[in-house]
Amino acid sequence: MSYREVVSGAVVRWAAVAVGARMPVAAAPLALVFLVRDRPGGYTLGAVLAAAYVAGEIAGAPLLGMRLRPERARPHLAAGLAVGALAFAALGTLPDAHPLALGCFAFLAGAAPAASPGGLRALLTGLVPDQAVAQALAVESMLTFAVWAVAPAAVTGLALGVSAALPLLLAGVLMASSAAGLWLLPAGWESDAGDRGGESMARILVRAWPVFVTGAASLSMLALAELVLPALLEQRGIEVGWAGPLLAGLALGSAVGSFVYGLRRWPGRLRTQSMVLMFSVSGCLALVAVLPGVRWLLAVLVVAGVLQAGAMLTRNLSLREVLPPSALAAGYSVMYASVGAGYAASGSLAGGLLSVVSPSTAILAGVGLGVVLTVIGVLGEVKPAGAEAVRGEGAVVVVEAGESARGDVPEGSAVRGGGDPDHRL
Repeated sequence: MSYREVVSGAVVRWAAVAVGARMPVAAAPLALVFLVRDRPGGYTLGAVLAAAYVAGEIAGAPLLGMRLRPERARPHLAAGLAVGALAFAALGTLPDAHPLALGCFAFLAGAAPAASPGGLRALLTGLVPDQAVAQALAVESMLTFAVWAVAPAAVTGLALGVSAALPLLLAGVLMASSAAGLWLLPAGWESDAGDRGGESMARILVRAWPVFVTGAASLSMLALAELVLPALLEQRGIEVGWAGPLLAGLALGSAVGSFVYGLRRWPGRLRTQSMVLMFSVSGCLALVAVLPGVRWLLAVLVVAGVLQAGAMLTRNLSLREVLPPSALAAGYSVMYASVGAGYAASGSLAGGLLSVVSPSTAILAGVGLGVVLTVIGVLGEVKPAGAEAVRGEGAVVVVEAGESARGDVPEGSAVRGGGDPDHRL
């Protein structure tokens, strides 16, 4: 399949809605810091508000995502986005409010729309042929990296050049427009709760824990690059201003990596691809800790971005193998929460270590955490050699080594609960 299979009016409308929903998410942490930086202890308060926002995302994504119903996803997503828009508007219009009130608004702004990334991803994959899902996810990844590249610069320019409250007010407007734009998209996606074989959503999601763990590991690496890089540059005697171009190179590499990954089908199982890519990213970041010059750092970070994009895409594709279609939106939401938790854990570890060790040592410690999480996730995905679960329509059949399930399971049924029986993704 090629990217031509993804290009359509429906996907363009989806992209407009997705930008409106995700730009506020990318802008929120930095915008919250700028909102209160002129108050006494402003930077500390800004960090607390940003943490409250991320905590809201981590809490809201699984709780709300598990309640998404494919046949009526639109009102659910619209309500969350509308409440998030009101919370952003409250932050922008009440910048002098009590810190506790600001913290509640920040938490609500993160939690209320937290199911939208998973829901929008499920809507996107429903708009394209099954064979083009990998390309659709690659397009989504490119769009996400573009949003995250633009948002910090836009927030900085608006907050310093116009008003510290303006980025949050615009975030509210964008999120509200995204809620309205959902009516340009299908009301939901095709699904059948019977594909879960009578199991609860929670039990099915718990079985996918290895994918969520490696997802957390993938973004923990990104946290290292973003949060420790300025301190590392100071340690090397390099102007801290280079942090911006270096991180832009990382984002550019990620966008390129997403495009390249969607160009073809790659050899090996998804878990093998993920393991190779994750270990390669770890190696790149370990090099960042020891390389002395800006050129070398830029080159390695661009390569790390290319590999990072592939690693994240393999995780999203792996969910389609291990989850039945009716659980995919919830799975995407739990993945969103897990990568946020990985980002927070790695950032906290690196931040704590910076007070007692050098930045290069802090990066290496964070790389070690990412490697441990990757190994745990990959080992968890390995199935026993003697049996493999084959999900038919409403039942699970265990196929012992050497036996055939032909005749017991309808042709084309999903393997290991997913929707890719031919393993072509």
